[in-house]
Amino acid sequence: MADDISLSLCARLSYSVGHFLNDLCASMWFTYLLVYYHSVLGFNNTVAGVLLLVGQIADGICTPLIGYESDRTPGCRNYGKRKSWHLVGTVSVLLSFPFIFNPCMGCAEGTPQWVGLVYFIPFIAVFQFGWAATQISHLSLIPELVTNDQEKVELTAYRYAFTVIANIAVYGVAWLLFYFQAGQTGDPTQTESLGRQDIPIFRNLALIVIGLGSVFSLLFHIGTKEKGRPLPAASCPADERQPLITRSQDAGGCSLLQWKHWLLEPAFYQVAGLYMCTRLIVNLSQTYISMYLTNSLFLPKNYIATIPLVMYVSGFVSSLIMKPVNKWIGRNMTYFVGLLLILAFACWVLLDHKMGKSVYGAAVLLGAGSATILVTSLSMTADLIGRNTQSGAFVYGAMSFTDKVANGISVMIIQALHPCHTQVCCPACVWFYHSVMVIVTGGVAIVATFCLCSILIWPIGIRVRQPAVSGLLGASSSLREDIEDDRSVN
Repeated sequence: MADDISLSLCARLSYSVGHFLNDLCASMWFTYLLVYYHSVLGFNNTVAGVLLLVGQIADGICTPLIGYESDRTPGCRNYGKRKSWHLVGTVSVLLSFPFIFNPCMGCAEGTPQWVGLVYFIPFIAVFQFGWAATQISHLSLIPELVTNDQEKVELTAYRYAFTVIANIAVYGVAWLLFYFQAGQTGDPTQTESLGRQDIPIFRNLALIVIGLGSVFSLLFHIGTKEKGRPLPAASCPADERQPLITRSQDAGGCSLLQWKHWLLEPAFYQVAGLYMCTRLIVNLSQTYISMYLTNSLFLPKNYIATIPLVMYVSGFVSSLIMKPVNKWIGRNMTYFVGLLLILAFACWVLLDHKMGKSVYGAAVLLGAGSATILVTSLSMTADLIGRNTQSGAFVYGAMSFTDKVANGISVMIIQALHPCHTQVCCPACVWFYHSVMVIVTGGVAIVATFCLCSILIWPIGIRVRQPAVSGLLGASSSLREDIEDDRSVN
């Protein structure tokens, strides 16, 4: 296509690091939040679950609102509306996140848990607002920076590659902190199980995350140039060479799809369902893998750093081959391959109740499968938006809303069903977390398969109500034209 936008390697890398801070914080949030509040600070399962639920609901509410405002507002002067919102989100994350992984100021071990709950909620809400603003603005830049389908996949793969690097960095630093702690103490109980002695580890990890993420955010703002999409020829001032009466087919080429139009699109709900299932698999498995390792498999606490590390290394490798695989077998089949890897992991966990070091092999399957389905689902969302970038942030916001609310509710249900109500888990925890890992991967993967089948039967495409211009004065008349988008996903 003549108007395809191609980015240089430097521009792609600059864009890709723009979500690095979010990825670092999300890695700690999903992997260590429940572990930190329950096993380290000693909150009961319900309180720990409420804190995560509050964060997810706050994110879910902020996301579509930010998406709508990001599409509507022009931004700060010539800085660009997407980058302006990205900057606001980055500052909010930097100011709030360190407090989430620090004990309540002025609180002691005997302080009622509701005090800590009230203390942490405002910081969590500000953090989730900032995280949502950064995520939506960054995702919304993809269809604005590139228009070619394969380049969208490539840019999404670059983005996910840095997501994996961010997670590898978090788990690598966590492993080093646990390793140095083991070298400084001779008490085996402090190195094998989690407790209040690990507060400095999580505090230092949060500070390192903030410092490292701020550097990459600065690189994004320096290296990424947001440019407004040129207006279609039909919107240019009229001259003597233009016809007075514009045909509806021509008007269809420059129509603007507003947020309310997306709510009438079946493909919008197809992609939203698939994206929600994808995020449930990725986020819930990341949230409960630490509990599964320590309470079901009885592995040392350093495994909560090494196993997620293996997952994301395998995810990084799979992201590198995403573009040729997608080009070879198509978007839908690539997603299906990822689901097969997820189902293989679930079957392994279901059948092997006493995994030792073989858990590393299962982690490879989960990591590769998660990376594959996440990159592919984001590419499908970019396909859905296509050239309707003026409302792209709303689409990403709505997708994120479904995944955040679904994740929060799912975590709260799981925490409410927890068989133990004390800090120390009982024998029932062994089967509980074992079942959780099977359901949040294999069970949700089956639902995702049905969503994928709907896309195979009814390919992604938009049908919009197009306005036509008629009359010498250009009076607006409403014409119903079904225009099938040519960006069907094969």
